[in-house]
Amino acid sequence: MASWTNATTSPTTRGVLRPAETERVAGLRRDAPVAPEVAPFVERYWSVRWDRTGKPPFRSEVLSHPSVNLSVESGSEPRFGVALPAVLLHGVVTRRFTVDLVGTGRVTAAKFRPGGWVAFGGRQPARNGVAPLRRELDLDLDAGRLLAEVLGEADDDARAAVLDAALAPLAPEPPAAYLELQALLDRMIEDRSLVRVDQVAALAATSTRSLQRLFAGYVGVSPKAVLARYRLQDAAATIDAGGGSDLAGLAASLGWFDQAHFSRDFRAVVGITPSQYHRQARQVPPAP
Repeated sequence: MASWTNATTSPTTRGVLRPAETERVAGLRRDAPVAPEVAPFVERYWSVRWDRTGKPPFRSEVLSHPSVNLSVESGSEPRFGVALPAVLLHGVVTRRFTVDLVGTGRVTAAKFRPGGWVAFGGRQPARNGVAPLRRELDLDLDAGRLLAEVLGEADDDARAAVLDAALAPLAPEPPAAYLELQALLDRMIEDRSLVRVDQVAALAATSTRSLQRLFAGYVGVSPKAVLARYRLQDAAATIDAGGGSDLAGLAASLGWFDQAHFSRDFRAVVGITPSQYHRQARQVPPAP
C-alpha cells in the first residue's frame, strides 16, 4: 500500500541526529496535513523556528531521506549562502546534512517523497545543493508571490496550508512507474532484512539494471545508496531510543558483515563512530 495513504500517522524524527537535543533548541513540527492531490508526491510539510540571540550557534544534523525539499525561509542571517527571505530548493543530500542555527530563523517546507519532485514535474536539482527556486527552470511557481503569502501568515499550520494550496493546482496524475517506486520504497524503509540491491530487485520482479534506471530517473541516487541510508537511519534511531549497547548485534541485524564495517560506514556519514554516538546519546534524555 502506498505510503501517502498513511499521511495522517504520527510524525517521525527519523533521520534527525540527537533528536531530543534538537527539539529542545528548535521547535520542529512535522504534522501539517497534505491535500489528497498533493499527497502522492509530498510526504509532509514541516516547520522549524529558533532564536539563538546572544547564544552560541547550534549545529543541527540530519541523515536526510533521499528527497527534495522546497522551503520558505526567513531569518536574521544568510543561510546556505543565500540572503533571506527566500524560497529554496534543496537537492537530495548524499552525506550528513549540517546547518548551524544562528541568530533567529524560521522555515516552512514541503518534503517531497523520494522521486516525488521529478514525478510532480520538477527538474532534478543538483545533489547536495541548495539554490533559490527558479520558475523558468524548476517548477511553475511564482517564488516571489509564494514567499509573500507564506510569510504573511504567523501560524505554522497556516503557512503550510499556503504552501499546500500553491502546489495543489500543479499536481499531475502520478505515473504508474512512480507509484511502483513508492510501494518499493515503503518496503525498503520498513523491512530491515532488505540490505542488498538484488533483494530489492527480486521484490520488484525486475532486473538490477532496470531498478537502477528507475532510481536514477526519479530519485537521482542509486538503490544501493538509498538502502544504505535507510539502514544507517535505523541504526541511529535505535541508539537514540536507548538501544545500541550491543553494537555488534545491531550491525548484524542491519546487514553489515561485521562491527568494523558498520563502524566505518557509520563514521563516514555521521562523522563519529557508533560507540561515540552511543555515548553522546546517553548524555541527553530521550525525547518525550
